[in-house]
Amino acid sequence: MDESVKRMTEGLAKGIQAETDGYHFYMMAARTTSDLKGREVFETLAKEELDHQRFLRIQHKALTETGKPDESVHLGNRADLSGLSPIFSEQIQARAREAHYEMSALSIGIQLELASIQFYKAEADAVSDSVVRAFYADLVEWETGHYRALLRQQEALKESYWSASGFAPF
Repeated sequence: MDESVKRMTEGLAKGIQAETDGYHFYMMAARTTSDLKGREVFETLAKEELDHQRFLRIQHKALTETGKPDESVHLGNRADLSGLSPIFSEQIQARAREAHYEMSALSIGIQLELASIQFYKAEADAVSDSVVRAFYADLVEWETGHYRALLRQQEALKESYWSASGFAPF
């Protein structure tokens, strides 16, 4: 196997593992939250992680078998994660004092997405194949959308959560 193809397949394998971890995390978050919208959104994020994993597996197989990425396969549709409260319903504000798990899930999700963004950017910079570079750029966009939605939700809840929990960082 050509050294550049080997490098790309190793990167894809790491991406597959990261997407698998993301899937399991979001499914755990969906099972644990009592917020119905949160459950639905976490399940949607988990499905997107599975779609990314499927895409990366196909690319890994294509590179292993042919030495070239499969240009016929594409990532699925993105969820709409816009709005001030893109993850949870407005009712979570009423129970901000007990939203410990949800706040932790947001923090962990933010870190997972940030790590994915950094990883895919580094992989894109490290490969010479323009098709592989382009699909890594697409994955960066998706993960950035997840990251921003989680961060926006965390910001929307932070003051209520801190106040209800009697936490004053300064």
